[in-house]
Amino acid sequence: MKKKQIYYLFPALVIGAALGSKISGFTQGALLWDNLWQYLKTMLMLLPPVFILIGLFEVWVKQETIRKHLGASHGISAWFWLMLLSATTVGGLYVSLPLGYALYKKGARLRLVYGFLGFSTVCRIPMTFFEASFLGLKFTLIRYAVALPLVIISAIFLEKIVGRQISATKQ
Repeated sequence: MKKKQIYYLFPALVIGAALGSKISGFTQGALLWDNLWQYLKTMLMLLPPVFILIGLFEVWVKQETIRKHLGASHGISAWFWLMLLSATTVGGLYVSLPLGYALYKKGARLRLVYGFLGFSTVCRIPMTFFEASFLGLKFTLIRYAVALPLVIISAIFLEKIVGRQISATKQ
């Protein structure tokens, strides 16, 4: 079996098993099919606008701008801009991962890409309002005070580990 065929085997098996279970009337399989179908519909509605916006980002934002603000000579302000960008990103990791890749391709430093991905899971504005209304503003501020430095530290740490592996692979 060719390598490309193996990548398609597992999704085909899952879809086939879910559809077969749905047709045969197996309750858990029918639930699996319904959840799978709902997930696929969500993805098909969310991803085209995301890819259009990321395409516009790649065309409209110049590589020099990204390198200047998020490149190797970035300052403290780069972390602030990434927090702001990730706070306004809606759609979770569906949007953040392609956007992080676009930032990396345009010349953003690897630690800042990791920081953006971490911030996008911590700093979303809708989640913050929801959390503050149910758990209180004090809890939200404490969570930010703990999570934000940890995201920065882990992004720097990941860059040191993965950066070595990437440079070794390119040689």
